[in-house]
Amino acid sequence: MSEIHLPGHAASDAAADAQLTTPQGRKEFLRATFSCWLGTAMEYADFALYGLAAGIIFGDVFFPHASPAMALLSSFATWSVGFIARPIGALFFGWLGDRKGRKVVMIATIVLMGLSTMLIGLIPSYNSIGVWAPICLVALRFSQGFGAGAELSGGTVTLGEYAPTQKRGLVSSIIALGSNTGTLLASLVWLLVVQMDPQHLLAWGWRIPFLCSALIALAAVWLRRQLRETPVFERKKRQLAALRDDLQTQQNQAKNPASAHRGNKAFWVMLGLRIGENGPSYLAQGFIVGYVVKVLAVDKSIATTAVFIASILGFAVIPFAGWLSDRFGRRITYRGFCLLLMLYAFPAFMLLDSREPVIVISTIVVGMALASLGIFGVQAAWGVELFGVTHRYTKMAMAKELGSILSGGTAPLIAAALFSWSGHWWTIACYFFAMATIGFLTTFVAPETRGRDLNLPEDAI
Repeated sequence: MSEIHLPGHAASDAAADAQLTTPQGRKEFLRATFSCWLGTAMEYADFALYGLAAGIIFGDVFFPHASPAMALLSSFATWSVGFIARPIGALFFGWLGDRKGRKVVMIATIVLMGLSTMLIGLIPSYNSIGVWAPICLVALRFSQGFGAGAELSGGTVTLGEYAPTQKRGLVSSIIALGSNTGTLLASLVWLLVVQMDPQHLLAWGWRIPFLCSALIALAAVWLRRQLRETPVFERKKRQLAALRDDLQTQQNQAKNPASAHRGNKAFWVMLGLRIGENGPSYLAQGFIVGYVVKVLAVDKSIATTAVFIASILGFAVIPFAGWLSDRFGRRITYRGFCLLLMLYAFPAFMLLDSREPVIVISTIVVGMALASLGIFGVQAAWGVELFGVTHRYTKMAMAKELGSILSGGTAPLIAAALFSWSGHWWTIACYFFAMATIGFLTTFVAPETRGRDLNLPEDAI
């Protein structure tokens, strides 16, 4: 295969390793770490707020005349709109991030998401403005998803390009800690809000969590304005400037069939890995919450308590998963989590049917610990390492968000439709098992990338 020989590219250590040897470099690393954590926390707080609201309250606010099953289906249909917008945002902001830098995108996405989430909390109910209420909800959900499409991948790329090579799995898992923090904040706020008088909750109480998200957005914007570009991206810009006189070499590589094949293969591998994680994750923390509350008629506080407990445990599970991937490799660790999810699917719904608070809480906690926390903690570093520096942001963002549409974004909607069709949980368990199996099988064709130099221009496979 024809290759571009980049100045200094043969060095085995990533550019981030050299930068961490200086006090200023360490300061930039800590600032980037906190910024990525906070931004991801906001993204997942927004989505967890919406997921919990869809399962608990949106049916009554925006679809008051529908049956319980149809209200749940309609609520999760609006949930899916956000995931349809995500790959569009990933393509646009990913292209921008690969050309103009990570910083400008991370500021734009956090502003767009924060504004959209806050405005959701200001939408009048169906009883006030009729059909315009769900229309506004869908429009803002699309806007929220458009920004979120690049936020997670942007934070993952930024943190991965700042992280020291030998601890990239552990450091990159901070992205998953951010998602866990957001879920924790959302569940904590909802746990407090659902204690309100039902009439007040329906009238205005549900708006509080959405309005409060603006505070996180403001803090994240201020922090990201102080952030420098990643050392890997800065090095890329210098290298591209040095290669302007070597356009023929670049054109030859772009036309090389083997190079194109490698890029396509890495994309599809990331897609399969994402389906195995994202689908079970959103079933565990989205649909199952609605199923427990609406179908099994378990008290709302039990479901929100389970999400809260799982989020607390996540602060131990996520870095442990990242450490495991540094110690034993990305592939075997990811494969183990997928296998556990496959074994979890059917017993989980059997246990939920007991309606016993302790059993229901434990079942939801275990599901989130495996999918939303553990497997996601491994995925961050692996996703960054799969792609070369030239198009890393665009390719990874597109693979992640397309995977989200095929799994997490549509999972609660498909699960609700399956339950409405069959009237039994076995169809949902089969669906859960199938998505975990896709992730499991993908690990057998994915390369082991632990310790890979992120300055390499070509993809890992």
